[in-house]
Amino acid sequence: MELMVYLAGEIHNDWRSEVIEKAEHRALPLTFVSPQTNHDRSDAIGEVILGEQPNPIYRDDTASSINNLRTEVWMNKADIVIAFFGEQYKQWNTAMDAGAAISKNKPTILIRPQSLHHPLKELSNKATVTVETIDQAIEILAYMYE
Repeated sequence: MELMVYLAGEIHNDWRSEVIEKAEHRALPLTFVSPQTNHDRSDAIGEVILGEQPNPIYRDDTASSINNLRTEVWMNKADIVIAFFGEQYKQWNTAMDAGAAISKNKPTILIRPQSLHHPLKELSNKATVTVETIDQAIEILAYMYE
């Protein structure tokens, strides 16, 4: 049985590639989907589709609407959500996506370093499982197929 995994989290590093490579190495039957990971494309998509906006607030708003639609569709189709919190960036979108997944009763694996235990304690408590590393998340996915 192939599962679809939505990879929510920061788009500024290659953590998704690491998850996908490790899952492929283990031959796990998984399909991965995610938000738009090209930051410039994500920020510009509203204007690309709807035309130039009168100011940066409208530009952000139009892009956000389209990006939220994408997230909603892929998350609804996903069997599992992995929400990755790194240490370098503010993670408002990740927190929003994790909260949405939890409210949809999607099995959610939250990956966060120990240093973020305190700021994420409530979210972690609501997630299905919280781990500190990508390897631990992969082990959970592999366990599904034992």
